[in-house]
Amino acid sequence: MATTLRTYTFLDALQPQLASFMGKTARGFLPLPGMASLFVEIAPGIAINRVTDVALKSTSVVPALQVVERAYGLLEVHDPDQGEVRNAGSAILDFMKLAESDRLKPKVLTNQIIRAIEPYQAQIINRNSQGMMILPGQSLFILETEPAGYVAFAANEAEKAADVSLVSLTPYGAFGRLYMSGDEAEIDAASQAAIAAIESISGKMPEKFVDK
Repeated sequence: MATTLRTYTFLDALQPQLASFMGKTARGFLPLPGMASLFVEIAPGIAINRVTDVALKSTSVVPALQVVERAYGLLEVHDPDQGEVRNAGSAILDFMKLAESDRLKPKVLTNQIIRAIEPYQAQIINRNSQGMMILPGQSLFILETEPAGYVAFAANEAEKAADVSLVSLTPYGAFGRLYMSGDEAEIDAASQAAIAAIESISGKMPEKFVDK
């Protein structure tokens, strides 16, 4: 069965909140702020085990995430040295006999801002989040991407651009989901940075993304 490269994205420097969120929620090796990171998502999912093996045997990178689902598999690796992370990516691509240009181009499925969030909705979100708390009256930015893995890049770029709180991040599954909260102006800036990050990624357009 041929391997589909759904996500391939390099993060030059993990931002403090994203690194901390990964450290709290991931079951692998905890990343630190400033480390370089690589997210790789493939189909079929079970093949991600071989991808992890290749990355670890060829470089000094360590994994924070390895998620194996029925359809897709996701791997995140990181290292203080950007070169090691890029070399891990090259080794993965060589193993799969693919190029970075073979990755799928991401699509934004949901981009919405809820302004002045109500106290009860804030409580519901906080009960189901492992990140920062959203406070009543703050604005909430929600982003969904397909493929899922690209949402981590969007979160990292948004955190670079604005003073916001990372409430929740899910970079695996059918869709990637990001929740960020903060003052209205900061959320607007974060939203713009996240969308620009997704739109900057080149790749192949899946057939179902093409307008009929």
